[in-house]
Amino acid sequence: MTRLFIAEKPSLGRAIAAALPNPQKKGDGFIQCGNGDVVTWCIGHLLEQVEPDAYDERYKKWNLADLPIIPEQWQLRPRKSASKQLTAVKKLLKNATTIVNAGDPDREGQLLVDEVIDYCKVPKSKKETAQRLLISDLNLPAVKKALNNMRMNREFVPLSVSALARSRADWLYGMNMSRAYTLLGQKAGYQGVLSVGRVQTPVLGLVVRRDEEIENFIPKDYFTLHALIPYHDKGASFDIRAKWKPSEACQPWQDDEGRVLNKKLVENVASRIQGQPAKVVKSEHKSTRQNAPLPYSLSALQIDAAKRYNMSAQQVLDVCQALYEKHKLITYPRSDNRYLPKDHFHQANDVLAAIDNNSREYQQAVAGADIGRKSKAWNDNKVDAHHAIIPTPKKAAGVLSGFEEKIYGLIARQYIMQFYPPAVYAEAMLEFDIQGGRFIAKGKRLQEPGWRALLGKNADEQEEGVDAVPPLDVGIELVCREGVIGEKKTEPPRHFTEATLLQAMTGISRFVEDKSLKKILRETDGIGTEATRAGILDTLFKRQLLNRQGKSVLSTSAGRGLIHALPGESTYPDMTAHWEFQLQGMAEKTHSYTPFMAELHSRLAQLMGQVKTGPVPESLKNLPKVERPAFKKRRYSKGKKSVSKSRG
Repeated sequence: MTRLFIAEKPSLGRAIAAALPNPQKKGDGFIQCGNGDVVTWCIGHLLEQVEPDAYDERYKKWNLADLPIIPEQWQLRPRKSASKQLTAVKKLLKNATTIVNAGDPDREGQLLVDEVIDYCKVPKSKKETAQRLLISDLNLPAVKKALNNMRMNREFVPLSVSALARSRADWLYGMNMSRAYTLLGQKAGYQGVLSVGRVQTPVLGLVVRRDEEIENFIPKDYFTLHALIPYHDKGASFDIRAKWKPSEACQPWQDDEGRVLNKKLVENVASRIQGQPAKVVKSEHKSTRQNAPLPYSLSALQIDAAKRYNMSAQQVLDVCQALYEKHKLITYPRSDNRYLPKDHFHQANDVLAAIDNNSREYQQAVAGADIGRKSKAWNDNKVDAHHAIIPTPKKAAGVLSGFEEKIYGLIARQYIMQFYPPAVYAEAMLEFDIQGGRFIAKGKRLQEPGWRALLGKNADEQEEGVDAVPPLDVGIELVCREGVIGEKKTEPPRHFTEATLLQAMTGISRFVEDKSLKKILRETDGIGTEATRAGILDTLFKRQLLNRQGKSVLSTSAGRGLIHALPGESTYPDMTAHWEFQLQGMAEKTHSYTPFMAELHSRLAQLMGQVKTGPVPESLKNLPKVERPAFKKRRYSKGKKSVSKSRG
């Protein structure tokens, strides 16, 4: 019996072959193992969507009258740079008794190999017996373990369906909308390509709206009030500083964030409380425990690296790929999961030993780790195809670059934290009633740093004076000496940075317009995927729809013109987040491919009809007349890998 393993890329193929019996014989695009098994690989996508003109020659010329273009029978073609490898895989598939899909452990990795199997017309009987190999760590022991735990490939058909729907829907939406708005731009005298994508465009919309909100912001005065309540005990003498909490009756004089905009109201309350009894109506003094944050998903790592090292999301992903494939020092990096299988806990000693060897910065932290402590990170119920990004037990063989060292250090630190105790805070709260008004004093102090000791001295949270909030019993009366009024001005929101934009993409429910979607979207992973978010931002920068100014991410005039020209649904995250919900539903067998695509076809027909019959939007008439670099027409997919781009 001959087993054929089809890996996603050569590095994974070599790792699989190393775990199979020797001797190895290297062929052209494959490795023959001692037991007869053969390992081959894709080079990212071996196949890509054909151009529109492959469906009809007239589509070579961009013409509004032809839109929407919707293929009746979808076609793939070999990528030019990968045709030789595809030929090798096709030949090996004919001779194989059993096929093993060894794509990356996610939706896109599943489809990448499945589509090759389908394209090569593998018999149904052979497809039915195909197996699935899930690898998240390229080191030999982990690969051997995965080989002993293979599953049937047919279990993962829903993942392929989900990825296929995303790929085709992105092609349809991106290609039709990009052609339509580029042609409208040309009517207005703009010669560049105005590309539209179901993920990139809502992200651009977030930035445009934030920038314009800042530019149009008019600061307003607002006022705070603190009651100063003298306290004397055992030689200690100080003022308890309690902040006024306005009642519902004050809402007409407050803004959306509860700030009081009327100075006379505050002055009136200040005069009423001066010299009056301050009765304690609530008193809390307690210790609170804060557990260590979970190990990293890719987005969480990108956000921290952006904040700490000003690295772009794409830089972080590239460094992670090197640490995973080249150095084998971390597990699979394109993960959206922050939990670990319980079985991984048994490797903790080896992983910590590897960190001790690989990172001088965290040697002391490793020494302080309590290997007997098990955080909530180890949870089989929270882990499926892949788990959180953690260091492997491998000790570095070579020297890491500066960025590799930084990212490895972040991943290592987050892992070590799982073996540290919680941070313990002393918290105090007193609520006073003064002339019917609520006044609250709060205090917080870090008592035991626990895992926070690993963050360094500059990372401590801002603390309030817990000592200035004494443990008073409910019912005790003091006297308010005076009310102190603070005069402040409202400030505009801050410009997006790459870190906050990534946070916005993962927590997209905050930005949706449709309130009925908010609850649903909180349960999804936001817009885009862990692996695409970096590429989406990179695309917007390359197409000069966004630019960087220091750490800030700003919209360009071309980006703004495009957003104002598009229908609102294209520029808000509601649609794309709703797509993600349905795509995830396909993976979980709660949604179907056919109604999803039928709805998209119908909506595209409506959108194209509006473009054809409506006037050229005013905002396109004001676009800069300098042509931006044209974007490659094939890159319509906004999924994990662009359909025209290799992942290898």
